[in-house]
Amino acid sequence: MPPMTITPPAPLGLSRYQKWVIALLAFLQFTIILDFMVISPLGALLMPALKITPAQFGVVVSSYAFSAGAAGLLTAGFADRFDRKKLLLFFYCGFIVGTLLCGIAGSYQFLLLSRMITGVFAGVIGSVVFAITTDLFAYQLRGRVMGILQTSFGASSVVGIPLGLYLSGRWGWNAPFLLITAISVVVGAIAVRYLRPIDAHLGLHPDRSALHHLLHTVSTPRYLQGFATTGLLSIGGFILMPYMSAFSVHNLGIAFSRLPMVYLVTGACAIIAGPLIGRASDAVGKYLVFCFGCFATIVMVTIYTHLGVTPLSIVILINSLLFIGVTSRMISASAMISTIPQPADRGSYMSISSSIQQISGGIAAAVGGLIVSQTSNGALLHFDVVGYVLVGSTLATLVMMYFISRQIAAPATLSSAAA
Repeated sequence: MPPMTITPPAPLGLSRYQKWVIALLAFLQFTIILDFMVISPLGALLMPALKITPAQFGVVVSSYAFSAGAAGLLTAGFADRFDRKKLLLFFYCGFIVGTLLCGIAGSYQFLLLSRMITGVFAGVIGSVVFAITTDLFAYQLRGRVMGILQTSFGASSVVGIPLGLYLSGRWGWNAPFLLITAISVVVGAIAVRYLRPIDAHLGLHPDRSALHHLLHTVSTPRYLQGFATTGLLSIGGFILMPYMSAFSVHNLGIAFSRLPMVYLVTGACAIIAGPLIGRASDAVGKYLVFCFGCFATIVMVTIYTHLGVTPLSIVILINSLLFIGVTSRMISASAMISTIPQPADRGSYMSISSSIQQISGGIAAAVGGLIVSQTSNGALLHFDVVGYVLVGSTLATLVMMYFISRQIAAPATLSSAAA
């Protein structure tokens, strides 16, 4: 078979197939993100149901992250040696099995093992999706694409989490995982049938062993800078999010039955803001949008973590503004970081980056569990300290991302499969 070539993209828009790929990847990401995010709002039910402490709950969350991190490292040397479609489907099938096991878990130990299995497969999927996005879309369009993909977070809040909370309240905390399993089977079947092979990178790959490829990726100075920034970026979400539902119920005075409303409105704002933020990052500059996201996050986290009993409307407003800030950081940072690896190293780089992200997040979740404690009535103590850690990490990433933004030379890469 003759080698496939890489050609520059059409600068003014997306082809019909590209739009379809974005929709498929966004929905696939929705199932992955929902599986991760649903564990947080279920914490208020899960901890008393399984009779576990906040520290043990932090272990459940971090075990997923550590497993995902280990899987990313193990697959990094091979990530550029396969058609990305086949790699995506293999790990997605494993994710479905792991999620099903979470749905039938009946004890803390079984749930912990199930989350580890899910993390092994889910952690690699994110890096494959990121590599596919970078393969098929030029840098000038990447903010727009990332903005659409990030609506997966909002959609999981608008649709998935409220539905998950309803199902868990009616049939137990396991029910949302069974729902995710059913949806994922459908999404996987569609990907098998309609997604084209994504293998243009195979023609660019040098003839070296998997170990050599891995060592090359982890020893390139430019890549190390990106890895360090990614690791620090991941601390924010993991250290705060797992405890937000318990904080809302026990500290802010929001009834558990009203939590779906918080996630519904917050997610709707994220869905609306995501594409707008993506377009803005392409139009006015990705680092400028990143700065806006950092400052918005700092302000809202500081306010949120110092709240006492608060009206529902104020909680919704603060959560929405916080998610807009976080989304601005994620979209702009993802677009900038995507320029770091060379096409032949993209899969390996993304796998290692995902691994570092998950491991850093796992450490953050575990540390958060050690910082936070509960009173006899369930209220969380020292949640403000968690906020201070997040603010510090955000300020550090602001500086680190500045140096990455100065090195960006907008590459134009598009696989022939995207035409």
